[in-house]
Amino acid sequence: MRLLRAPSPMRLTMPIRAWMQRFALLLLILASFGLIVLGKADTVVVERLRTRTADTLAPLLDAISRPVATVGRVTDEVREITALRAENDRLREANGRLLQWQEVARRLEAENGQLRELMNVTPEPSLSYVSARIIADSGGAFVRSVLVNAGGRQGAAKGQAAIADHGLAGRVVEAGERASRVLLITDLNSRIPVIVEGTRERAVVAGDNGPRPRLLYVAARKDGLRGGERVVTSGHGGVFPPGIPIGEVVLGEDAAPRVLPYVDFDRLEYVRLVDTGLAQTLSEPIPGPQRIRGRGRQ
Repeated sequence: MRLLRAPSPMRLTMPIRAWMQRFALLLLILASFGLIVLGKADTVVVERLRTRTADTLAPLLDAISRPVATVGRVTDEVREITALRAENDRLREANGRLLQWQEVARRLEAENGQLRELMNVTPEPSLSYVSARIIADSGGAFVRSVLVNAGGRQGAAKGQAAIADHGLAGRVVEAGERASRVLLITDLNSRIPVIVEGTRERAVVAGDNGPRPRLLYVAARKDGLRGGERVVTSGHGGVFPPGIPIGEVVLGEDAAPRVLPYVDFDRLEYVRLVDTGLAQTLSEPIPGPQRIRGRGRQ
């Protein structure tokens, strides 16, 4: 006697699966159409369904995003640690160089003090300055000067040097109570005694209302003047203190030496009016021969 076997679940679901595979596209189209009609008919129901779906899936999405965020955070931290190590190495090298220069500077300072005592050098006057902001620019075709908001009340005086962040900008030619006028080094009337640092040659920086003043009275040399050499004030004439940087030597097409200023006059906003005591000395009247002879008779 043969026993009847019950049909397996796979055999029972095979027709249903075949039917769903055959009409899957049609079912999806109908479902999409139904959702569109439902959304148009009752937006409140759709919104609630979307909200509940989002609330239901939020914990799952949060759990999935946490490993991704953790991996990204760890990657960023590794990059920061690598960058910090490289920066730390660079700072250590720079610190070592600075310590070497500090030792050199201390040794040179000690030697300088000993030489000054040995040669009985007159100490240079102490520097004091007042910061001023440019409030007006009277630059034009014939004038290169600026007006600053510092006058006699703030300590400004005629003849003081006006220094910017990178070098000499000009000198005070007029000083009022609340404002002063600064003649820039590019003005046609500006004449500054200077020294070319590389050769220690004396010269004069003369403005011509252009961006690059001329370098006059440079002694002729066999190898000629080289571009890129620093130009600083010499201190001759008692107008400017020595050693203030002005710019670098540049050679034009006609090989005429000019100076490229360190100061960007198009972006100049603040200057320091430096007082070395020279302005007061220059403003005092010099006694004439009669006054000297009068003193001798007393």
